[in-house]
Amino acid sequence: MHSIFRASVLGLAFLFGLHSAEAEISNNRIKLGVLTDFSGSAADATGMGSFVAAQLAVEDYGRKLLGEIPIEIIKADHQSKPDIASAIARKWLDVEGVNAILDTTFSSAALAVNEVTRGSKAVFLPSGAGTTELTGAKCSPNTVHWTYDTYSTANGVISALLKRGLKSWFFITSDYAFGHSLEADGTRIIKASGGEVLGSVRHPSYTNDLSSFVLQAMNSKAQVIGLANSVTDTQMSVKQAQEFGLEQGGQQLAGLVILLTDVHALGLQAAQGLYLTAAFYWDMNEGTRAFADRFAARMNGTRPTMLQAGVYSAVAHYLKSVAAISSTDGQAVVAEMKKMPVSDPLFGDGYIRADGRNMHDMYLFQVKKPSESKGDWDLYNLIEKIPAEVAFRPLSESTCQLLKQ
Repeated sequence: MHSIFRASVLGLAFLFGLHSAEAEISNNRIKLGVLTDFSGSAADATGMGSFVAAQLAVEDYGRKLLGEIPIEIIKADHQSKPDIASAIARKWLDVEGVNAILDTTFSSAALAVNEVTRGSKAVFLPSGAGTTELTGAKCSPNTVHWTYDTYSTANGVISALLKRGLKSWFFITSDYAFGHSLEADGTRIIKASGGEVLGSVRHPSYTNDLSSFVLQAMNSKAQVIGLANSVTDTQMSVKQAQEFGLEQGGQQLAGLVILLTDVHALGLQAAQGLYLTAAFYWDMNEGTRAFADRFAARMNGTRPTMLQAGVYSAVAHYLKSVAAISSTDGQAVVAEMKKMPVSDPLFGDGYIRADGRNMHDMYLFQVKKPSESKGDWDLYNLIEKIPAEVAFRPLSESTCQLLKQ
């Protein structure tokens, strides 16, 4: 993979010429900023792993654009706070000359950064945020939403359970932008397919006890309890649902956004049987396994989540697009990213829609039983592939203003 990738880079260098690239690229260097959660609840799913993923992508590109222009990566912790995320992003753009901001876990932080980069000379490539507003009412000509969104992850799990005759739902929802978006998307999908939502309950984020919320959900008698939350809140919901015997009582638990690190933290005994939708799993094919081995060598054996893999994929496509137009101008680069097909060993082939949605296949998985697992990170069984056009919200339903241009 390395030799093929670098050969393509040299070909681009020959085609466009090093001197013309130098003339159009700001400060004669490329500067990438990984802005994410390095110390909070999503640090395992993003954090240093996202930074390492960006490093691997740059290394596969030869560490220099077109063989000559250096590529630098910096990082910062937004502490899960949109005001801090916004302040860091503004400093990066105004003072440090960052050309692209990456990852930005949590929807509230991503929406803040989305506004800072709008109309700027930079590109925003969120991988960790899920809100569909990034390709809806808040879409931006500077932004490409990379790995997943709340519609795609909810769609796979909900559709699978509806097909199995589980029609009544109740949501346990994180009370912030991401949870609201996840519940809203899930509700639309359920109702459109003839199901019903009996209610929902919203909880504060990162609480140590969700028992009262789990009990309210169980008392609804809904066939499925949908978890419209993430990371430690999802883990706590699953643990307490198991303690209260939710599945023994005939109800099904469905995590609408469950990451590899969540399942690993829960353990297969607690998580077995859960359905989940993901854009990437490390043990899918030769390309994903090769990337996961390189990643694990720097991350103490940890395998990458889809969010971390998304950072790699986004950086790879960004660098190809900058090279293609010999410019780091934010809107020009995004326009080229939309024009150029997306292709890499982790996500396969795809494309970027006019609303900034990176379109690629998603996958429905089921967590393995302990007896099925052959190793520490051998956690999923693949149930089915979900084509991109089915996985993501139809363009006809988008409220993105870019579609009118």
